[in-house]
Amino acid sequence: MLLALAIQDIVVGAIILVVVALLVALLARALVSRKARPPEELPAVPERERVAPPAVPVPEAAPPPERVIREQRAREELEEAEQSLQTAREALGREPQSSATRAEVDRYERQVADLRRRLEYEHRKTEEAREKARQKAEAAAREEAEARARAEEKAQTEADRRATEEARRKLAEQEAGRTLAEGLAKTRGGFMARLNAFIGASKELDEAALVELEEILFSADIGVHTATALLESVRDKLKRRELSDIAKVKAALREEIERILSSSSGAHGGLPDAPRPQVVMVVGVNGTGKTTTIGKLAAKLKASGKSVILGAGDTFRAAAGEQLDVWADRAHVPMVRGKDGSDPGAVLFDAVTRARNEKIDVVLCDTAGRLHTKANLMEELKRLKRTLAKAQEGAPHEVLLVVDATTGQNAIQQARQFHEALGVTGFVLTKLDGTAKGGVIIGICDALKIPVRYVGVGEKVSDLKEFDAHQFVIALFEG
Repeated sequence: MLLALAIQDIVVGAIILVVVALLVALLARALVSRKARPPEELPAVPERERVAPPAVPVPEAAPPPERVIREQRAREELEEAEQSLQTAREALGREPQSSATRAEVDRYERQVADLRRRLEYEHRKTEEAREKARQKAEAAAREEAEARARAEEKAQTEADRRATEEARRKLAEQEAGRTLAEGLAKTRGGFMARLNAFIGASKELDEAALVELEEILFSADIGVHTATALLESVRDKLKRRELSDIAKVKAALREEIERILSSSSGAHGGLPDAPRPQVVMVVGVNGTGKTTTIGKLAAKLKASGKSVILGAGDTFRAAAGEQLDVWADRAHVPMVRGKDGSDPGAVLFDAVTRARNEKIDVVLCDTAGRLHTKANLMEELKRLKRTLAKAQEGAPHEVLLVVDATTGQNAIQQARQFHEALGVTGFVLTKLDGTAKGGVIIGICDALKIPVRYVGVGEKVSDLKEFDAHQFVIALFEG
């Protein structure tokens, strides 16, 4: 009986010791887990090797999240096994003869070994995934750079192709463009043909001859004032005995006409120099070729190396914006356009503002055609001019009046009305090739002293020519 009680006490005491040991082990593991230190025998995770930056920027590559989670989970499980092993070893140290504790230590050692191999495996797989992601990102960046390079090369090739086509087009236009003499063929066939017939006739230079000369001059549509002035110059030379015969009349007229054209237009035509952006306001009555002239002028200025922008200020005429848009594409220049019927002043203000911001050289401002006899329409042009002055100091630097040569002497009245309203600084005479009334250019220069900037003798860009008084007179008198 006593032996049974003794054995019972021993068993109870052993159970108590085991429970206490387990509590101590759990407490130790809790304390160690807070420190969360990696076991000393764990393989150190190598840092990513630093490599030289690639030729193209590569985004930061990361392995898939599930791989990182798997490695972290293996690491945590190993840490727990290490802590359990440490606790079991401490218990074995207190009871070296305990077979149960020895078995527990052996089990934890095998578990730790297995978990270390697992962690090594997971770490290797994570690094492989990281490297694969890096290579994929690098390949994508390389493909993107190559695609960008191909796009740039394609754009450059396209630009070169356009430049070549433009050069060929200009050459073709130069070869096909009419000369000034060809453009003045009809004028030369009317006024000059009658003058040549008059000069070639065998007659004395008397009062009857002067009356006939007066009729010829009036037929040239140069205006009463200019025709009278030319006739008076001939009379004066006769009085001074500078004209000994009728054959010299032609030379005297030629000299006087060149003087009239040169005194108002200077040595050469074209746009005068002005601060950038140079704002050019183009005006004229309906049908004179305003929009076409703007397109040709834009192409000529672009070919000369200047940057140009068009302002579609004719918002009232149907298809005016589309017509100017076509010319903008041909000349490869930008255009500012508003909705049909919108405020033209706002459109032109925006065009000048953009030119100022983008440092563009010239702004060509189209305007709606105006009848010079309509006061309210001319007031609208005055308002546009004031708007341009607000957009750029000193603007418009040039007010170009486009005149249709086929209107003859009516063009002189047009020029006078527009000049009084806007202060026209130069004019363009279009459609010279289609009329015998080209002499109107002489009348405008004589009556208003407005310089001629350009003359149009055909449909092509090269047919819009900078005015040269000497060359004009040569083409008119000699052909």
